[in-house]
Amino acid sequence: MMKRNGWRTALELGRVSNLPTVWSNVLAGMVLSGHVQEWGMTLRLMAVLSLIYVAGMYLNDAFDRDIDLRERPERPIPSGRVSARAVFAAGYGMLGLGLVMLAPMGWPAFASGALLTAVVIYYNYDHKANRFSPLVMGLCRMLTYITSALAATGGAVPDAVWLGAVVLLAYLMGLTYVAKHEQAGKVIRVWPLVGLLCPMLAVLLVAPLDAQTTLCLLAFGLWTGHCLRMVFSSQHRNIRHAVGGFIAGISLADSLAISVLGLSPALATAVAAFLLTLLLQRKISGT
Repeated sequence: MMKRNGWRTALELGRVSNLPTVWSNVLAGMVLSGHVQEWGMTLRLMAVLSLIYVAGMYLNDAFDRDIDLRERPERPIPSGRVSARAVFAAGYGMLGLGLVMLAPMGWPAFASGALLTAVVIYYNYDHKANRFSPLVMGLCRMLTYITSALAATGGAVPDAVWLGAVVLLAYLMGLTYVAKHEQAGKVIRVWPLVGLLCPMLAVLLVAPLDAQTTLCLLAFGLWTGHCLRMVFSSQHRNIRHAVGGFIAGISLADSLAISVLGLSPALATAVAAFLLTLLLQRKISGT
């Protein structure tokens, strides 16, 4: 049961400060599928995938409660603000509700959402000791693109969606690798971080550089460089803040994908999601 400060605890468990990155994922998936004009469906998908994301964050705390007791005793479960049983129940309940809401959008989208749900559960169950956990986490975000495209098209995943999803997978693998070293406070291997540069490299390789795309590249490159500085600088090292920054950068990666198609309203929305994530992270921890 929720013992005190119920709303604050619920928001902290769900790491809701990061939800705008889910919304920009959905938007990018819709744009790349060629169906961004269907705003009603886009908003429904944002709601569904937000539920699945928040559920995953709840289950993360529930499964990690013993580790958090040693490493992060201020988290809601080890601090006694809520019971693990209540968090498990809420997490699985939200996953079920998300699938129920996804069902009317067609069986291909439902099947992709069900796969996403299974991957979320598996990640939370086995991510600490699993060296492939960055790949598993990346698949979660990749499936957000694919589920959005399947709902929009009724069962097709255009090549642009696959490319965007693979690039996002690479970025999340780099991000998750850094996050796994948050408690250690130091990242030793550099090569796993190459994925963080993949959104920029992909655009440079496959897209014409108009003014809009160039500005997005510049913003993404500067922000990623800023976060990498927090990872490696001896004087300004802060892995936790870097991870939060990389999470916000997911929306910048989405904006890069959208910029290639020149859709200014959607692009502005993705950039706003980046800024909103940073703002919300000041109130609710994103990690």
